[in-house]
Amino acid sequence: MEVVTDTIYNKEKLQALELLYSVMDPELFVNIMDLGLIYDLIFTPQTIEVIMTLSTPHCPMGEAIVEGVKNVLAQQFTDHVVEVNLVWEPKWNFELISSEGRRQLGI
Repeated sequence: MEVVTDTIYNKEKLQALELLYSVMDPELFVNIMDLGLIYDLIFTPQTIEVIMTLSTPHCPMGEAIVEGVKNVLAQQFTDHVVEVNLVWEPKWNFELISSEGRRQLGI
């Protein structure tokens, strides 16, 4: 994910992205950032909108991953409502996995 740093929420966005490294895919045991599941974060004074995807629309652990995202951000940003927007375009693929994620997966 390319981080856009031209908003007043740059510091918060970078902090939130760092927090998301702690959210693991429970099946693959790799964090969602290295898997390339996070497409963007949009901060407003009251909300954090997380635009993300899952490896498949019927991911059996999708609900757990989404709840992990909400929980980790809500704990740090208590004055914001965290909203997760699951999108299916662009479609997730293996090219979105970071080099660290590939190393962890052995690919």
